[in-house]
Amino acid sequence: MDMNQYLEVFIDESKEHLQMCSEHLLELEKEPQNLSIVNEIFRSAHTLKGMSATMGYEDLANLTHKMENVLDAIRNQKTVLTPDIFDVIFQAVDHLEAMVMSIADGGDGKRNVQEVVAKLQRIENGESPLSSSNDDLSLPAGNPVKKQEQDSIYDEFELTVLQQSSDQGFESYEITIELRDDCLLKGARVFMVFEILEKSGEVIKTTPPVDQLEEERFDQSFKVTVVTKESAENLQKKIMKVSEIDKVIITKLDLSELRLAVTKQEEVETQSKTLISNQSSEKIVEEKKTKNGKPAGNKTIRVNIERLDTLLNLFEELVIDRGRLEQISKELDNQELHESVERMSRVTGDLQNIILNMRMVPVDTVFNRFPKMIRQLARDLNKKVNLEIVGADTELDRTVIDEIGDPLVHLLRNAMDHGIETPENRLQNGKPEEGTIFLKAYHSGNHVFIEIKDDGAGIKRNRVVTKAIGNGILTAQQADTLSDKQVYELIFASGFSTADKISDVSGRGVGLDVVKNTIESLGGSVTIDSLEGEGSTFLIQLPLTLSIISVMLVEIQNEKFAVPLTSIIETAIIKKADILHAHNQQVIDFRGKVLPLLFLKDIMEVPTVKDEDDFYSVVIVRKGDKLAGLVVDSFIGQQEIVLKSLGEYLTSAFAISGATILGDGKVALIIDCNALIM
Repeated sequence: MDMNQYLEVFIDESKEHLQMCSEHLLELEKEPQNLSIVNEIFRSAHTLKGMSATMGYEDLANLTHKMENVLDAIRNQKTVLTPDIFDVIFQAVDHLEAMVMSIADGGDGKRNVQEVVAKLQRIENGESPLSSSNDDLSLPAGNPVKKQEQDSIYDEFELTVLQQSSDQGFESYEITIELRDDCLLKGARVFMVFEILEKSGEVIKTTPPVDQLEEERFDQSFKVTVVTKESAENLQKKIMKVSEIDKVIITKLDLSELRLAVTKQEEVETQSKTLISNQSSEKIVEEKKTKNGKPAGNKTIRVNIERLDTLLNLFEELVIDRGRLEQISKELDNQELHESVERMSRVTGDLQNIILNMRMVPVDTVFNRFPKMIRQLARDLNKKVNLEIVGADTELDRTVIDEIGDPLVHLLRNAMDHGIETPENRLQNGKPEEGTIFLKAYHSGNHVFIEIKDDGAGIKRNRVVTKAIGNGILTAQQADTLSDKQVYELIFASGFSTADKISDVSGRGVGLDVVKNTIESLGGSVTIDSLEGEGSTFLIQLPLTLSIISVMLVEIQNEKFAVPLTSIIETAIIKKADILHAHNQQVIDFRGKVLPLLFLKDIMEVPTVKDEDDFYSVVIVRKGDKLAGLVVDSFIGQQEIVLKSLGEYLTSAFAISGATILGDGKVALIIDCNALIM
């Protein structure tokens, strides 16, 4: 069967189950006595194991199986949860996530997980995961090792055969054969081993089964159970003669122990069946409740994002044609045409909302990885931190979601490293021992705001100013004139850091300039507010979508330009006589503020073909708290346009964020106000 057709579903569902595991583990850490949470994690792990095995990802299935064994011991109260056990299970989930991501990227999902498997095995054996027992990892090559405990479970028929062989004077051995990592023909080596064993005795059982061995569906080792009259030493020497074999471990089977193991296994299976039966009953009751009560929820289908991108591209072409039709309708001034175009505009407007909504993804898809990250950082830094997430269901366009994750990681790591104090310092300062980081998302107008707020130490103004003066960014006189906010903005300067030493986690200034650049490249902005001793707040403002934006079209000589509405405060007409001069720059008095004027005709080097009049049209734009006036010849009006990138050859074009095709077929450049305002 071709399993590739199920690959996408497998990857999506695996990610969902691993996310469920992470979320439930974090819950379980807060309520370690709540075994119902363990059952939830166990069910996710069990499903993931089954799916992985079906798809042929044995490594993934094996690691999940080991994790499942530990969870089983926890839910049966054979193992008591400790922080170290939580760490190991989190590590296992991290490895599983990496393996699934490898498969999603076209890899084979293989990963070196020996260390975490050994730790899981130690937990399963009732040992501390931190003990340095490496029995399973470093057995000397070539020496036959007799273990007291048999790993395989035998059925009644196999036990009868072993018993009869024993009665006839045969010895029973379980032989583990490990092939070298560079072994190329695993199937051939298996055949050669079997040839030797069948000459010496009779093969009773193999793990994995023979058909899987023949098809090389195993890692580097396999087990064979034989009955023979040969000594273990002779068997070991004969098998080691086969090339590319790394290790041979021979265990003499104890039939009484085997029967005891079978009995235990049957008991576990009975308990498991009872549990499944109970769960099935609960599920049936729940299903009945659902059928009798509210509907089960919205019906949804999975759609490949590439198909949505294609749909959006086609719609963008439709928006361009709509603009063209509106232009023609105005020129011809035909009533029937006007009505048809208006109706078409309404329908395409509705269609646009539907398509953009289809691309909206809850910001939860980014936020859901942070609780685990904060937990690990808190352990690494010996701090106590509670992460509060609000508004995780706030939706953002997929294009923005893909970009916003890394900046948020930077800001959260900075909050953990420099914002939140150690428990001792917090107690000394009269604060609760546990710090809190709020991660909040909400809609406002055509924007989404993401707030990262901590109740930590805050930013020390004097320290920032001292560092800025030391770095030559400011003079002492300039520093006195700056507001607190302007001082805090300095930490976004490239390479600026107030940290005495850069830690592994973060350093203020290391990465914050990247955060700012990334957010501004998305058409957003980031501001800081802080109170020393009480905490800091980083506020990120993002546009809902980057594909279709509202702009004001302006004209400069015979050229048309688009200014995004998100940057515009208002428009104004000023007399040339009202222009003032300050610091070698032309400025105007705008509601009591001195506003610098930027002449787009000069900046964009537009050729002069028309005479200037006595009035200037000015678009007042902003970048954070800074304002500027863009001087143009005339305003054309507000319009929705499709944002097209300039391609790789024009990435260095100054103050241009893209282009669009207008209704008359001409191209208009989109002004990047953030680049113009320094």
